[in-house]
Formats: sequence, structure tokens, C-alpha cells
Amino acid sequence: MPEFAIIFAGFAVGLIVGLTGVGGGSLMTPILIFFFGIKPYLAVGTDLLFAAVTKAGGTLSLAKQRLVPWRVVGQLCAGSIPAALITLAVLHRVGPANPQVQAVMTHTLGIALLLTAAAMLYKAARGKQLPRTLPEGRLQDATRARHWSLPVLFGAVIGTLVTLTSVGAGAIGVSVLLILFPLLPLPRIVAADIAYAVPLTLVAGLGHASLGSVDWPLLAQLLAGSLPGIWLGTRLMRHTPERLVRSVLSLLLAYAGTKLIAF
Repeated sequence: MPEFAIIFAGFAVGLIVGLTGVGGGSLMTPILIFFFGIKPYLAVGTDLLFAAVTKAGGTLSLAKQRLVPWRVVGQLCAGSIPAALITLAVLHRVGPANPQVQAVMTHTLGIALLLTAAAMLYKAARGKQLPRTLPEGRLQDATRARHWSLPVLFGAVIGTLVTLTSVGAGAIGVSVLLILFPLLPLPRIVAADIAYAVPLTLVAGLGHASLGSVDWPLLAQLLAGSLPGIWLGTRLMRHTPERLVRSVLSLLLAYAGTKLIAF
């Protein structure tokens, strides 16, 4: 497969992740499967580590801009990381290359993409416009969920989904954050979504690596493109036409999800 095409794909996905918080697993895993012919279990494992490193670069940029609500990140990680470890333990027992496991991963990935597309399209078409800034002294209130258990519970669901498919920490994560923390401005929602995905995808990715489910040369080429892409995306985030970007992405993800279910 052409090296420049892989690097360009990494750059494009990194740029979209930086702009919207969406697009890591949702876009990269289908691209690896359909455009580059990577087996589903290798695509998921490679994409998880790709997402971990890419989003770590984005988190550093967002942290320097003081946009990351670390309290929210901690609450989500309290649910997502234990769920990822449990899912990895199951995969260790059954083996990721098992044809039945691959079929489950592919169909679950397709369903996850359709859910992601629906969440994004709803937010773009019907969601209210979020404020871009937060008044001084309101951060404590804006990062308090209705009940402490809700972020942990949703984090656990997303952790399981991400470990199985590499999808879920993006648009589904953003949608969950919009519901749980409606007072948070959009840049902080995106920042929280990118930041909490780093430990989750790192744990899940290393678990897949221990199963032999990572293509290391492919990962290096993807990162060569994605790190500049997400740096640029986080710089442009405040100026992006949110509804247009999310609408286009939702249509692409719906198409990819339909193809995976029929795969």
C-alpha cells in the first residue's frame, strides 16, 4: 500500500479529530478495512494505539490552552478503564483472530458507526448552539453531573465499545458529555472527549498489542500524518463551522456503518 496515502489518511483523520473531537476510530478503522484491506482485528488494534498517541498530542495542545476539564476526564476514566480491562480479558480467552470474534467485531463496529452517525446528525440538525466561553467561576458547576454515577456508567459502556471496535470515544462520547454536562462550552466538551480517550485507548491498544493485533509499521506511518493534523485541528477548533463538519461526517459514518454490517 502506498506510504504517502497512509500518511495522508492519518493527517486527515488527525485534523478532523482536532476540529471536532470525532473521527478517530469512527473514520480510521473503516478506512483501514475498506481502503487498505487490513483485517478487522488488526485495524481495531492498530487504530486504538493510533488514537492514543494522536489524542495525546491533541490533549497537550488543549491543556496549554487551559480547555481540559480534568474533573470530567477523571469521572469518565473511572468507568471506561475497568470496562476496557474486562473486555480485554474476554478477548484473551477467545482470541481476536477467531472468525466468530472478527464477525462480532465487524458487526458491532457497523452498529457503533450508525449510532455515532445518528448522534452527530441529531446534534448538527436539532441540537442547540452551545456557548463558546464559560463565565469566570462557573467551571465547578459546569463540571458537576446530575449524579456522580452517570459519567462512570456511561464511561463503562463506552470503554467496552471502544475496546471491541475502537469506535465510541468520539461522537458518542461527545453526545454523552453534552447530555451530562450541558453547561460546558463546546471547546471544553471536545477537550474532555479527546483527553479521556487517551488513557482508555492506550490501555485497550496495549491489550490488543499483547494479543498480536497491532501492525506496528502501519501505526508509525499513520502517526507521521496524524500528529501534525491534530495539532492544526486543535488550533482551528474555535473557528470551525461545527454543523457543516458534523453533518458531512455523519453521512460518511452512516455509509461506512452500513457497509460493515453487510461486510
